[in-house]
Amino acid sequence: MTTSEERKKILKMIQEGKITPEEGARLLKALSTKREKPHRRAGKSRLAARWLRVRVTDMEKGKTKVNVNLPLRLVDAGMSIAAQFVPDVAFDDLMEAVSEALDDGLTGKIVDVVDGEDGEHIEVFVE
Repeated sequence: MTTSEERKKILKMIQEGKITPEEGARLLKALSTKREKPHRRAGKSRLAARWLRVRVTDMEKGKTKVNVNLPLRLVDAGMSIAAQFVPDVAFDDLMEAVSEALDDGLTGKIVDVVDGEDGEHIEVFVE
């Protein structure tokens, strides 16, 4: 979708009362900010051959409940889309931090949480 089409869609949402003018202004600002930012790198991206892996294990049964493997480029694209609808969250900054961490050689498990109440073990890896 081009910038022009995105702007028209936001203005239409304001006109239809789906969002307030203030929310529309924030979305338009986020849209223009997103377009003004330079691409992280020309050529090969540090995200190109990297994966985000999420695994949720049922601790009682010892079985994997969720096993999701996503290319980081897809996560990056999803964050860019989400940023249009939730302008108060700095998705671009988050992905920039991930990219910098990868530049610094961060790989492996980045999140390891045990949810005792639900009996789940949640692990997130960058590989």
